Amino acid sequence: MGRKRKITLFDIINYIVFAILSLIIIIPIWKVVVDSFNAVGVYKFQLWPSDPTLAGYQTIIHTAKLARPFINSVVTTIVGTLIGLIMATLGGYVLCQNDMPGRSIFSYYLLFTMIFSGGMIPEYLVMKQLGLVDNMWILVVKHGMNVYNLVLMKNFFEGIPISLYEAAELDGCSPMKIFTSVVLPLSKAALASVGLMFAVTIWNDYSTVQIYITNPTQVNFQYQLRVMIMDGDTPTTAYKVSQNTLYYASIVCAILPFMVAYPFLQKYFVTGVNAGAVKE
Repeated sequence: MGRKRKITLFDIINYIVFAILSLIIIIPIWKVVVDSFNAVGVYKFQLWPSDPTLAGYQTIIHTAKLARPFINSVVTTIVGTLIGLIMATLGGYVLCQNDMPGRSIFSYYLLFTMIFSGGMIPEYLVMKQLGLVDNMWILVVKHGMNVYNLVLMKNFFEGIPISLYEAAELDGCSPMKIFTSVVLPLSKAALASVGLMFAVTIWNDYSTVQIYITNPTQVNFQYQLRVMIMDGDTPTTAYKVSQNTLYYASIVCAILPFMVAYPFLQKYFVTGVNAGAVKE
C-alpha cells in the first residue's frame, strides 16, 4: 500500500482558484439556459425559471426567419467539415511523401498563403466569379481548405512509424490503400481534433456572411442571432414570448451542438493536439 499524498497549501489554493474560475464560467451559462425557459424576461440571476415555458424554442423551430438560418448552419458545417477533412488528410498525406517531386516547393507555396493573402477586394472578386456571392456555400468553399489544419495532419502522419508504411508496401498495398487501411485508422485523434476545428470555424463564422451575403434566406444562424440582438430585428411570431426569452433560447441553440459534442470528442481532441509526438 502506497502512502497517501499529503495535501499542501499549494493544492488548497489551486482548488480554490479553479473552483472560482469554474463558477465564473458556469454561472453566466446557467443564467442563459434558465432565462431561455423563463416566460418573463428578468435581469437578476435565478437558479430556476420562475415561469417555465418552451415558447422560445418553439419560436425558433416554427419561425422561418430563425429556422432557415439554423438549418443553413447545420448543413454548411457538416458539408464543410467533411470537405475540409478530405482536403487536409489527402494534402497532408501527399506532403509527407519524401519521394514526391516538387514536395518542398509545394510546401513553401502553401505556407506562403498562411503569411500573406490577396486581400479582401481580390477575394471578393474571386468569390463573385465563382458565383458564391449571396450563396451560403461560400462558407464551405472558403473554409474547405485550411493550410494550418493540413500542416497538423501532415505532422501527425509523419509521426506514424515508418515501419508500418514499409510493411504495407511489402504486402502489396498501393499508396491509396496504405492511406485508407493504415494511416486513417491510426489517425482518429487527429481527425477528431482537426474536424472539430473545421466545424467550430464554419459554425461560428458570421463575418463572411456579413460581407458576402445579403439574401436573408442564405444567412447562417450566427449572423441572424447577431442581427436579432445587436439590431433589434426580432421576428414576429404566433407565440407569446418575451424578447429576452427568445434571445437566450437562440443563444442556447447556437452553443448547444458543441456543448454536446465536446465531452465525447475530448479524449481524441487532447490526443490530437499532440500530433506528431509519436516516435518509433
